[in-house]
Amino acid sequence: MTGAESLVLAGFDSTMRSFMQARNIPGASLALTRNGKLVLARGYTFSNDSEDLTVEPGSLFRVASLVKPITAVAVLRLVQDGELDLSAKLADLLDLAPPTGRSPDPLLGTITLRHLLQHLGGWDRDLTFDPQFHDSAIAEELGVSLPISKADIATFMTGKLLDHAPGATYAYCNYGYSLLGQVIEQVAGESYEAYVNRRVFQPLRVIRPAIARTRPEHRLMNEVRYHTQHSSQSVLEDCGQTVPSCYGGWNIENMDSHGGWLASAVDLVRLASAFDDPASSPVLDPASVATMYGLPENIAPSGYTPGDWYYACGWAVRDWGDGIRNTWHTGSLDGTHSLVVRRWDGLDWCVLFNQRDDASVLSYDTIDGLLHDAADAVTQWPDHDLFDDHLSPVHICEAEGGLAE
Repeated sequence: MTGAESLVLAGFDSTMRSFMQARNIPGASLALTRNGKLVLARGYTFSNDSEDLTVEPGSLFRVASLVKPITAVAVLRLVQDGELDLSAKLADLLDLAPPTGRSPDPLLGTITLRHLLQHLGGWDRDLTFDPQFHDSAIAEELGVSLPISKADIATFMTGKLLDHAPGATYAYCNYGYSLLGQVIEQVAGESYEAYVNRRVFQPLRVIRPAIARTRPEHRLMNEVRYHTQHSSQSVLEDCGQTVPSCYGGWNIENMDSHGGWLASAVDLVRLASAFDDPASSPVLDPASVATMYGLPENIAPSGYTPGDWYYACGWAVRDWGDGIRNTWHTGSLDGTHSLVVRRWDGLDWCVLFNQRDDASVLSYDTIDGLLHDAADAVTQWPDHDLFDDHLSPVHICEAEGGLAE
């Protein structure tokens, strides 16, 4: 274990140790805040393999769908700055054209940005497929070579019928968040990665995150190695080579705005805790934060039962009223299992693993309840704040649009 040890928070170390050993997980990281202060930042390594780095609190992991809150914040920042409107139509912002000989769904033009943020766009991977993991079939239908691009995916999908009327039915959709990333690029006039770094991460003094690369030889120096039992044919070339699924079974470069970031647990808990006190958030104002966690378009306030969960703008939410609200998001890819939680009582945490499957067949989702149990068992919380030890020392000067010492 690495990072500053806290005897009063030792229950978290015990939980992580037991969880990892039972599943033979090589690496993990956990960061936890209380009332905006970073009280725990730990790295965990359970491996004797020399190719596995010793995990530090600042080690980079693929974070999978924990990217969706990041993208939602970026969209809401554009809205807050007057550059976008959540009611804007997708078709008015992106030039979506179907393959030759095909026509778009007549309802495609009614999809709004709010629909995409709340997974109400009309695509349903449970009824059809997830195009972000459909590379070979897309390449064959379009007559292009692997690897395909985000533009190829959009062309292919524009020629397909929607599964639901936009705004009517919740259906988790990676493709919708891919389109949101392309909207950000179109409106901001810069790459999705550059905009998020400038407008989301820099105000938080977070400089580590980067868009991941698929091939193992492109792994960054402080990035963990990923582990999976599964293999598949590479989608990075047409040769049909069999590779570990986490290193070519899918193309993470195409997942940038729905699952493609590298970050540390400290980075992500810094983002999560930035909205605990909306009045002091350096990224979004209170109205934007309220929009981010508010009821989705398909649920009327009179139809919501307190305690039910819903998907807002980039976050899953469970609201009991009277200020008691939990928000969270999970992430999952071959070689990655991730979770970020914001609790009503001022506790936020993020946990990242470099594995999601193993011979034990034990669930990885149970880490959620175990960390809640560990938090509930704490009788004395430390008052220190470790953020200064784990974030960038630079001062952010937004007025000048960049970093100033």
